[in-house]
Amino acid sequence: MTNTRANQPIRVALVEDDPGVRANLAAMLDGSDGFVCQAAYADGLAALKGIPANPPDVVLMDINLPGMLGTECVRQLKGLVPRLPVLMLTVYDDSEQIFKSLMAGATGYLLKRTPKDKLLEAIREIHSGGAPMSRQIARRVVQFFQEIDRVPPAVQRAPELNGLTEREDQVLAGLAKGFAYKEIADQLKISFETVRTHVRSIYEKLHVHSRTEAVLKYLGR
Repeated sequence: MTNTRANQPIRVALVEDDPGVRANLAAMLDGSDGFVCQAAYADGLAALKGIPANPPDVVLMDINLPGMLGTECVRQLKGLVPRLPVLMLTVYDDSEQIFKSLMAGATGYLLKRTPKDKLLEAIREIHSGGAPMSRQIARRVVQFFQEIDRVPPAVQRAPELNGLTEREDQVLAGLAKGFAYKEIADQLKISFETVRTHVRSIYEKLHVHSRTEAVLKYLGR
């Protein structure tokens, strides 16, 4: 069967209450090759009504929304459209907000100060099955769990981890340390695509759908 979405622009929905930020993001997407702003919502309730009826390829979600926080909006959206990739785009970089967003079902987490090229790269990555997150953010996730539970990961190793190959173990360790796919590829002297292949295999073996869930198992949570 032919994939009718092949070579089509990535359709992005925005959930952002600030009119200026919303307009700028929409203009950036529509002005970039390979992207289109499918819809823009000013609050979570509007997003919950519009997105399930016409799911985009990727959602960019703010946290501090009126009426309903972005974290709760993500939780409800994932219940309605489970495979919908959601990328948090927010000013918050504290561990608690990061943790709440990812546990609600967000696939990635970036700050609003992220440069345009990095943001577009992250949208491509999440659309292709990745979990974009800056090294700083990923390390905060790891530190969060290490601070609340000092038990080393190996002590509470999830049984599923025993099914990973040696290379997959190395890739997972890199993910847990907050390294990007390219950094893992460079360190292990393998290609970017090989890293992605290993990550897909890791997700399948661990029965997870995101970097965060994989890291949680690595940490024994």
